[in-house]
Amino acid sequence: MSQPMSDPTTIKAAVQEHYGNAIKAAAAEPCCGPAASSCCATSTELALHGAEALATLPEGVVTASFGCGNPLALASLRPGEVVLDLGSGGGLEVLLAAQRVGPGGFVYGLDMTDAMLEVARRNAEKAGATNVAFLKGDIEAIPLPDQSVDVIISNCVINLVPDKGQVLVDAFRVLKPGGRLAVSDIVFDGELSNLPVSEAAVRAALSWAACFAGALSTTEYHTLLEAAGFEQISLEVTQRYTSADLRAQGSEMLVGLPDEVVQQLEGRVTSCAISARRPA
Repeated sequence: MSQPMSDPTTIKAAVQEHYGNAIKAAAAEPCCGPAASSCCATSTELALHGAEALATLPEGVVTASFGCGNPLALASLRPGEVVLDLGSGGGLEVLLAAQRVGPGGFVYGLDMTDAMLEVARRNAEKAGATNVAFLKGDIEAIPLPDQSVDVIISNCVINLVPDKGQVLVDAFRVLKPGGRLAVSDIVFDGELSNLPVSEAAVRAALSWAACFAGALSTTEYHTLLEAAGFEQISLEVTQRYTSADLRAQGSEMLVGLPDEVVQQLEGRVTSCAISARRPA
């Protein structure tokens, strides 16, 4: 069994490499070329966002999002709002959000991976989106002023960050009073301390880059949101992963864990819709 990652620099480097390679592969797909059409949308993106929403994007836009939910559905965006997407990847959610907030609104995408930012900016140009901007940086240190954003969205990214508490503290900082947080993320439903092996052993058998090894429990997520200052906190499970689902994310997943432990993990790893507000 591999050793769990603990060094933040090593974790970030692994995540950057994994997703940098993933977006390059998605952009290289033949259906994402100059004559591309809606075939560029994978079954995952179609399931998360729907064919109707994706059909509003022009030909050639790379729609790969690597997400685990639909934070836009949770956010209920309104015209004129300023939105920030933490870990914006290839920019899919940014472009869809830009349509919803309209020309009077604005959407920022923040990502630390150059390959993602390159694809996102190219997508925005193809879409003719003038109310978006993509920023390079870490989501623990958002490069925006205090109280400058109405809504923060994020799709399966916060679990990838070593210091999730700092992410939520900085998200709270940039939200305006009454601002909303709408996040889809991987979360453990229940604690890992009551399994026959240690929590460290379980996390070592999972993958940081595949979003599982660094996931919080629902209790931990709620506690960190409260500590950051959020209120009206809600965590709703939208999907429970089977052991087959986890293994499908990578051949190395769950290697070394006893069958008894794997069975007890069934349904504990979830996709979760998380919402909260900064007090008005």
